[in-house]
Amino acid sequence: MTAVAVDVRTRIDGPRSDFDPVRFFDEELPARLDDHAHAIVPALAFIRPRPTVMEVEGRPWTLTADDRRVTIERGARPDATAHVTLGREQVADLADDQQTFMSMWAAGALEQHSGNVGHLLDWWLVLRAALDGTPIYTPGSVALDDPDGRPLDLTRAFRPDDDRDEMQHFLETAGFLHIEGLFDESEMDAISADMNRFAPTYAEGDGRSWWARTADADTRLVRMQGFDRESDAARALIEDARFLDLASIAGAGHQFGTKRAHNRIEALFKPIGVAEGISDIPWHKDCGIGRHSYDCCGLTVGISVTGADAVSGQLWVLAGSHRALVWSGIRQPDLDLPEVPLATRTGDVTLHLSCTMHMAQPPVERERRVMYSGFALPPLADADAAAVAAGRARLGAVREGAPLTVLDRHFRS
Repeated sequence: MTAVAVDVRTRIDGPRSDFDPVRFFDEELPARLDDHAHAIVPALAFIRPRPTVMEVEGRPWTLTADDRRVTIERGARPDATAHVTLGREQVADLADDQQTFMSMWAAGALEQHSGNVGHLLDWWLVLRAALDGTPIYTPGSVALDDPDGRPLDLTRAFRPDDDRDEMQHFLETAGFLHIEGLFDESEMDAISADMNRFAPTYAEGDGRSWWARTADADTRLVRMQGFDRESDAARALIEDARFLDLASIAGAGHQFGTKRAHNRIEALFKPIGVAEGISDIPWHKDCGIGRHSYDCCGLTVGISVTGADAVSGQLWVLAGSHRALVWSGIRQPDLDLPEVPLATRTGDVTLHLSCTMHMAQPPVERERRVMYSGFALPPLADADAAAVAAGRARLGAVREGAPLTVLDRHFRS
């Protein structure tokens, strides 16, 4: 069976030329729609993009689709389902994969006059397929098989000494991995004690912690960033060969600390009954705020300090979603990809690729504790970077992404 690529980068950062929205909507995008019709047309009956007006600097374009083609026409159709006003830089960011409609929505920077964000996400799929040539997901288009072609056992938990080729295939195919007993309970007890010890050193608004409020109005610390700078136990753990060796499982040269030097590991409390603030994030991809084609796939590692299950807030993943062009900031309706709960014991670790859709289930009976860290792909070699640059008409500049937020009430209707 052919291996699935984990390094899917197709863009590099660099100077960006002036962006002309008229040329983009009148010439460039229609040409790309024709060039990559094979990646778009088979999915149109599934995603059903509604007529949408995109207005830039006072100039409107209406995007429509049927089961056979996408059409862009000047002007605003009065019967359009959705209407959004975008700045020139916003359209450039969308085209260059620096931002998504989700990151704009989360930052409060999306000026949408009608329709909902789901209507824009359907057109985001069309945009990405047209500009990147990536096929839009259709039901049944992602196979989840083992190396012999049999259905993968998505409930499988590996042991640290299991075959690395099997681990790699599982991670590449399903987008996640569960390894039991990588660390022992005494090590996690030391981490938990340090979480108690150093929590008072974090303060709301300090720029290195997240806070939430529960239904009974308690203010709770939910995330301590840069925890290795406080905790000797956490620092020892991320310098341990057992942790560092996880980077090799994907077989793509992932490295530790290259993009998280200021925040190498985070310690999280998961309280019950969060009513305000970001604690248990609903379905999303980590690249849902943009830059998928520059950075993916990164590798996120969750370390179960207390373990997790259905009543204490386990992680869920959407198997195979890293190989599917689907909505990235909220779960797309009608997907047939399997939802897999990852129940863990103390000392277990979970790994997921940055393109894998996942969510943190809110705890309802017991609170849990977990730490998150991860590994980034190595910088592109000069030769590879030149090849990528030669294939792009424009290169985007680095921008800071907006934080994810709760989006579960914004579905396509």
